[in-house]
Formats: sequence, C-alpha cells, structure tokens
Amino acid sequence: MDINDFRSIITVMGLLSFLGICAWAYSRQAQAGFEEAARLPLDDDDLPVSMSRQEQEGRQNG
Repeated sequence: MDINDFRSIITVMGLLSFLGICAWAYSRQAQAGFEEAARLPLDDDDLPVSMSRQEQEGRQNG
C-alpha cells in the first residue's frame, strides 16, 4: 500500500462524508429544526429595545 492508495481512501471518505451531510441537511427530520431556526430572528420582535452600546459603555464609565 503506497501513498496514492492512502490518498484515494481519504478522498473517498471525504466524498462519503460530504454526501452524508447533504443527505442529512435535506432530510425531513432536519427540516423542522431548520424552520425553527429560520423563525428565530422574527420571534424576538416583542422584546423591549435594549440600550445602545454607547449608552451601556457610558454607564460603566461613570
């Protein structure tokens, strides 16, 4: 077994990992989690607006 066999094995393992991740990403089981994550920026609209960074630093500095 020489270095080229090792490189071929690593390439095939990388391809299989990539295809596995793609299959997981497009599976129905993962879809619910992705939809929930997509709604996160819209769910926080009812929270009060926090102070700006400059106001927070001003209060810390005195």
